[in-house]
Formats: sequence, C-alpha cells, structure tokens
Amino acid sequence: MTSPAVPAPRTQVTRKDVARYAGVSTAVVSYVVNGGPKKVAPATEAKVQDAIRLLGYRPNAAARALKLGSTETIGLIIPDNSNPFFSLLAHAVEDAAAELGFALFLTNSDGNLAKERRNIRNLAARQVDGVVLASVLLDPDLTDLEAAEIPSVLLSHSERSAGFTTVGVDLAEGARKAVEHLVWHGHTNIGLAMGTTTGNEGDAREDGWLQALKDAGLAEGPIARSEFTRVGGYAAGQRLLASANRPTAIFASSDMQAIGILRALHEAGLSVPGDMALASFDGAVEAEYSWPPLTTVEQPVRDMAEAAVRALVGADRGEPARHRVFPTRLLVRQSCGCG
Repeated sequence: MTSPAVPAPRTQVTRKDVARYAGVSTAVVSYVVNGGPKKVAPATEAKVQDAIRLLGYRPNAAARALKLGSTETIGLIIPDNSNPFFSLLAHAVEDAAAELGFALFLTNSDGNLAKERRNIRNLAARQVDGVVLASVLLDPDLTDLEAAEIPSVLLSHSERSAGFTTVGVDLAEGARKAVEHLVWHGHTNIGLAMGTTTGNEGDAREDGWLQALKDAGLAEGPIARSEFTRVGGYAAGQRLLASANRPTAIFASSDMQAIGILRALHEAGLSVPGDMALASFDGAVEAEYSWPPLTTVEQPVRDMAEAAVRALVGADRGEPARHRVFPTRLLVRQSCGCG
C-alpha cells in the first residue's frame, strides 16, 4: 500500500492537508495539536505528528487564540537584560510560564521610563494573557493594561502597591543582615554604594544599612550614589576611596556595583578583604566567580518568578491583589573576611 501523495507546495498547509495525509479526521488533528480535549491513540497520534513534520504544518496562532480565548503568551519587562540578576529572573519566569504551556515575550526597558511605557503599550496591543513588570518606578502607570483588561504583576517589587499583586523581598531586612555581618567582623565605619532609580525614589536597602548601624551604636558611614551597574559601582568605589572619611568596609546595593567596586579597589592597590571588606545584594551567579567571591544577599529568584506567573495564568489567577514577600539569604564568601 502506497502513502498518499504529498501535496504540492503552496502558501499555507492546512489542517485538512494533514488529516488527508494521515488518514484521519480534522478533529483528530485538532486533538493532537491542542493536546485534547479528547485523547488520541498513540499510533494515530504518531501518524498525525509524522504528517505535520513532513508537510511543514504550522497551526494558525491567531485562529487558535480566537478559539481558546487566549494567546497563551505572557509579557515580561525588565530594566536591564545585560544584568545577570535580571537575566536569571527572566529565565526563571520563562521556565515557570513554559510549565503552564505559555510562551514569553521578553522586553527590556534599559531603565528608561519612556521605553517601559512603550513596551507596556506594545504588549497590550499583542493581547498577551498577562504582563510581569519589573518596573523602574515604585508606582508605574499600567493604564494601557487595565484598558485592555490584561492582568499584571509587579515583580522584584519591595513594597505593596494598591490594587496590584506584587512580588519581592524585604530589601531592608536583607541589607541589615549583610551590614550586621560586616559589623560582626569588627568594622565600625561601613560605607554604602547606593543605586539610583529613574524616579530618584527611596530604596529600603539604604534603610537596612542605617538600621544595622544604629543597632550597633555606630555613626552613619559615607554614601556614594550611582547606577545599579558595574560602571556605577566603579565610580562609587572611587568616590568612597577618595572620601575624607574612608570606610573600612562597603555594602553595595547590587552585585554589579560590587564588581565595579572590586575593580576600583584593585586599581588602588588595596586587598579585599584585608584592606577593605565588601558585601552586596542580589545573589547573581557572577558574584560567586568574582575575585574574591562576593558575600551577597541572595534573592530567591525562582520562587519569585513562579509566584508571579501563578498569579497571572496559574492557580492563583483571579485571586485578590496581595503583596508576596520572600525571605533573602546571606551567602557568606570571602569578600567580607570569612573563609
């Protein structure tokens, strides 16, 4: 018995072509493509899959979305996809979405408010099923998503935002633990390299630094404000070294800043932690492979990502808005003086 002839190439291979070649109904093809709602015998499914591969059939995503009432996609907006922390966060969100059968549209705002708003409009226009936003603002404008009735979750968000589900960590508590550890090492003058935001809003990591110093009965150390980047950290490190009140230890509000600070310290001929101790925040993989390895406050990226996706398209979808706070963990390595 010979196999049916392969249809001559044309603009679009249809479901009917697949059904004809596999010798089944178009309904069976639909069940195989959509994973249900009815089960298909393994041998029959194999025939349909062979026909799909041979003919190069691609389901019509628009038609499928119309039928399901879902595009099976979510959008993610992060401030900086070159930052290892946000790369790790994006990867975790993509994995969590894939577990539920959703694809991910990843966009990058470059820490720019206008670009963040443009990305929000573009995702709304694509009718994604939800948007995860790591915003450059504590209170972002989500009007376009609300108008399109697209749910959103604010991720890597340290504060409650009225009417929205937010997911983050207690920044102040994490920073306090890191600074307390530096105090435990005997440091009494601890500087702060504090990242700046687009809206120049306050950051709870600075509050945690201050609280740890206050609890230890220590005076406020010098502060250098700069971007949450390697370049920003390098500049902050140079300013702290030039300070009339040069510290003996520095808490950096991000791992990337700490990497830049390490360069500034090495260029100045200082040893870490011998001449200057250092601790940072985020728990990016790069922190483990710097020299010396960084003591850092780790954020539970995978747990945060899974919570955000569940709130959009998973088991928690439709639940009342709430603020999910996950605990941080101090990863002690060599830069603080341990080891």
